[in-house]
This record gives sequence, C-alpha cells and structure tokens, in this order.
Amino acid sequence: HAPYHFDLVITDQTMPHMTGEALACELRLIRPDIPIILCTGFSHTIDAEKAQTQGIDAFLMKPLVARDLGLAIQHVFEQRAVGPG
Repeated sequence: HAPYHFDLVITDQTMPHMTGEALACELRLIRPDIPIILCTGFSHTIDAEKAQTQGIDAFLMKPLVARDLGLAIQHVFEQRAVGPG
C-alpha cells in the first residue's frame, strides 16, 4: 500500500501464482521507475535478453553468489543515477 517506500525489487522467476516476469510487468504499472532484479535457475521462458526487453534492470542466474548480487545492485543504482544512454 506504499509503493514509494521501496528502492529496489529483487524477485525470482519461479513463484507460486505469478512469475517474476509477470510481477515485473505489474510493478511497472505502479512504479515505472523502480529498479527490478530478476533471479532464476534454468528457465525456458526468460533469458537475459528477454528480461532486458521487458525493462528488467538486471538478470541473475542461480545459484547466486553474494558478491554477484551486490555488484548487480550497485550496477542498477549506478545506471539509474547516470540515466539512459
């Protein structure tokens, strides 16, 4: 009920009732500006290229290493600070 209380969303692709990809689409309707990181194991439905075209800011394959997650978060916020281009 407070969509502007969040700075970042990290989601998994495989969840009950909704995929991470679908969640990202729904989030974009509410907060077009919120950074989204999508994590997945092997997926037939989404890859890094498709995630990027869907407006997902970072795509990480599991298993995750904490350092890679930290770098992805840093990269997403740096890209947002710099802006497109």
